[in-house]
Amino acid sequence: MEAETNFSPIAHPVFDGENFSLWPVRIETYLEVIDLWEAVEEDYEVTPLPNNPTMAQIKNHKDRKTSKSRAKACLFAAVLTTIFTRVTSLKIAKEVWDYLKKEYAGDERIRGMRVMNL
Repeated sequence: MEAETNFSPIAHPVFDGENFSLWPVRIETYLEVIDLWEAVEEDYEVTPLPNNPTMAQIKNHKDRKTSKSRAKACLFAAVLTTIFTRVTSLKIAKEVWDYLKKEYAGDERIRGMRVMNL
């Protein structure tokens, strides 16, 4: 019998503050492969369990909660320390994702416009 492993043979892409236009495509694909993109994209709420939950409800609750935590951990691991210190206070993966897009996609457009002006 084979033991189930929880690792991905694909290395996660690390964002270093440069070429942001490429990184979102790579990290989104990576998160899709490990089945965590939904936790970032949809930003769903994990509702509390009802009284006397069924085993299916317990499993679903745990899976959704774990997926949100794992997605946030993956995003934290996919940025350099200097960027990580800026997002460490954010509570959910969607907030991290939105911050990075706002912070770095805008900068890249501005840099591109400056180059065109020169």
